[in-house]
Amino acid sequence: MISILSGGTGTPKLLQGIVKLVNPEDITVIVNTVENDYFSGVYVAPDVDTVLYTLAGIINEDTWYGVRDDSFITHDRLKEIGCPETLKIGDRDRAMKIQKTLLMREHLLSKAVDIQRRELGIKSRIIPMSNQESHITITTDLGEMEFHEFLVENQGKPEVHGISFKEVDPAPGLIEAIENSDMVVIGPSNPITSIGPIISANGVRKVLKNAYVVGVSPIVGDKPISGPAAKFMQAMDYEVSSLGVAGVYHDFLDRFIIDLVDGDHQEEIEKLISDVMLTQTIMTNIEDKINLARCILGENV
Repeated sequence: MISILSGGTGTPKLLQGIVKLVNPEDITVIVNTVENDYFSGVYVAPDVDTVLYTLAGIINEDTWYGVRDDSFITHDRLKEIGCPETLKIGDRDRAMKIQKTLLMREHLLSKAVDIQRRELGIKSRIIPMSNQESHITITTDLGEMEFHEFLVENQGKPEVHGISFKEVDPAPGLIEAIENSDMVVIGPSNPITSIGPIISANGVRKVLKNAYVVGVSPIVGDKPISGPAAKFMQAMDYEVSSLGVAGVYHDFLDRFIIDLVDGDHQEEIEKLISDVMLTQTIMTNIEDKINLARCILGENV
């Protein structure tokens, strides 16, 4: 049994490799919810939906958001009538979001997601990190902002001085999934705003310390593979490097996988985490994804 902690870009890529090596029924994906909010009247759970679409084989791999070959008739019409959207939501993607919104009138988020993953034919379990609102505040030189206000409306340009998110209770089954796993994988997602909220949920960090945990650095050299992780790590006083990521996870990580270009950090990282492995971590095709998954799983495949 494997549990995987996921954000919305790097880890879903890795999932495509892992499901080639592991029975999907033996996989639980625990997903960040700190970016969830309502847009144009529908509930949007960006990272959860990316994981759903990835495991269903319909993800738009050009953006790692939304459904492949989607149309944008509703989005374009809203703009024409003076109701522009913060997020560009495709029509088939919007239908899923509408369904989730309606389901949440009667069910908690975790149940709504479970219904959707079954309808999509996904065999792996998907657990949103919490059913409670996971509010995030980004303090910038322009004032406090919500996540999408910072990333989309301001294109991630403001200087970041601090990040905080509301402490929440983990969704039902999350703690048990980690406890019952032979391995927990911290995917190559933003360590501050994607993985950070998950491990900060009540009781999660404690249970991780009693599990076998393997992490993959999302930083190669001095840059994140994607997204604004560099600004967020600097704001939280972490070096923008694999060594900095090790600092975030060191108290519960058993093995840490870093890119070949980061060999000069290996000795320092080993002072924090004894088992450090170097391999190619950038995933540009399915072979890269399978190879990285094989390195993570080791003797378990």
